[in-house]
Amino acid sequence: MGRHGAVTFKGTPLTLAGAEVHVGSAAPDFSLAYFEGGMKQLTKGDLAGKPTIISVVPSLDTPVCQVQTRTFNKRLAALGDKVNAVTVSLDLPFAMNRFCGAEEIKAMRSGSDYMDRAFGRDYGVLIEELKILARAVFVLDAKGVVHYAQVVKEVASEPDYDAAISALEKLAG
Repeated sequence: MGRHGAVTFKGTPLTLAGAEVHVGSAAPDFSLAYFEGGMKQLTKGDLAGKPTIISVVPSLDTPVCQVQTRTFNKRLAALGDKVNAVTVSLDLPFAMNRFCGAEEIKAMRSGSDYMDRAFGRDYGVLIEELKILARAVFVLDAKGVVHYAQVVKEVASEPDYDAAISALEKLAG
């Protein structure tokens, strides 16, 4: 796949691999690993039928990623089971499970792209130079069409929570 755009990390320009995901297009399929009593797979098909927010972070072992995950978890709790919410990173599923358990992240599932970084490439958020995911948020409708997409230009900055949640709430009714 090609390259598109760039992000910065503390001011240093970095290249994103893959194709940019556009509002109005079908979200790419994916298969992410997670740990729940054993290794399992989470796919886009598993999320069909409900609006979905996908919060992408470089690593749950960093402060801004932890804030992003905690913030979405807290703000999405009110929507209950009307929506799907997933945090995606390249962290190992065991580490993601440990963090989410320790932080009582209950409104969001976690999915790891560690196996092949296909989610990162297919969603255009894989940082070529660092081989980690850029910070991003995607909102999909119940059929998997993208209604909101933000790739945060400065990886060390937080996403626009209000805009993402507003897009999700419109879909959730």
